[in-house]
Amino acid sequence: MAFVYILESVKDGRYYIGSTIDINNRMRHHRSGGTPSTLRFGEIKMVFKQEYKTLTEARKIERKLKNMKRKDYLRKIIKSGKITIE
Repeated sequence: MAFVYILESVKDGRYYIGSTIDINNRMRHHRSGGTPSTLRFGEIKMVFKQEYKTLTEARKIERKLKNMKRKDYLRKIIKSGKITIE
């Protein structure tokens, strides 16, 4: 199993989109400062995660979300609890 997840900076509300096969380990990595792109976020919280059958599928969805660069769409996903693009 794999996941697409969205993190939010508690400090300023910025979002980070990622994918992984081990969500707990990945969160530890983010929180320990091991991910340069979230290091400047300060405190982070996971606001969304969705499971996929393969990491390849999860990464495809992650790329699509990152290419959209639309905060309003990310808020819609978080509120609905589901990614609807394929």
